[in-house]
Amino acid sequence: MRIAALPMYEFVAIEPETDRFWRAVRTRLQDAGIDGVPNELTRSPDYQMIWRHPRLLLGQACGYPFAKHLRNRARAIATPIYAAEGCLGPQHRSFFIVNARASFATLADLRGRACAINGFDSNTGMNLLRAAIAPIARKQAFFSSIEVTGSHLASVEAVAEGLVDLASIDCVTFAHLKQLRTDLTVRVKTIGQSALAPAPPFITARETNAEVLRLLYEILEEVASDPELEPIRKSLLIAGFASAKDEDYQSLLRIEREAAEIGYPELC
Repeated sequence: MRIAALPMYEFVAIEPETDRFWRAVRTRLQDAGIDGVPNELTRSPDYQMIWRHPRLLLGQACGYPFAKHLRNRARAIATPIYAAEGCLGPQHRSFFIVNARASFATLADLRGRACAINGFDSNTGMNLLRAAIAPIARKQAFFSSIEVTGSHLASVEAVAEGLVDLASIDCVTFAHLKQLRTDLTVRVKTIGQSALAPAPPFITARETNAEVLRLLYEILEEVASDPELEPIRKSLLIAGFASAKDEDYQSLLRIEREAAEIGYPELC
């Protein structure tokens, strides 16, 4: 049996819609005669296990670790196009948020303050923030501390509670939270945004053959245009899919290199 997992925007409130999205894909795969299609999504906090699994049929990965570590373990199928503020076609970005009552107006105001990130392997939470801080860091440590929260939601909560001063939040996550957790998002404000970058790719195991890879993309396109699935897509903020190649995500490593070249190789 293969596995399927869509962990990038897995909020409890929209799990039913995520499951319905998968069932639409699953039915089409089964109708096409693909063997080993799982009935249910795998839900696990161990993203690395999912992304590296040799039987991964369909998953979604953060673009930065995909480009940096998964070139020999997975391949890109498609880049989702999200209907969220901050997105442009198959690209998305980070929003830099602070507490709604704070006086900070720009990133430069956060020198010597505390920052929250969901993880050092996150593109929107760390890589794009590092690129924005690099020109103003002057080759020195910029923050007083970096708190690793484990999720974008936890980073927003930390800012809202005043436990840290800044977080860099994926704009798709923030759009979901504005719908699902208004009580939380009204307690923070945006003071800037990152450059655009490819949205998290839908991926499959490197072992997946070319015919199944082609079929997966065609099915994602079908699901993205099926009128009966419009309510599901609306809940998931999915407006469509763009074809993707592994090379499309090398731009995220260029962002990493450019920060290092101006003397800021690590977020600190």
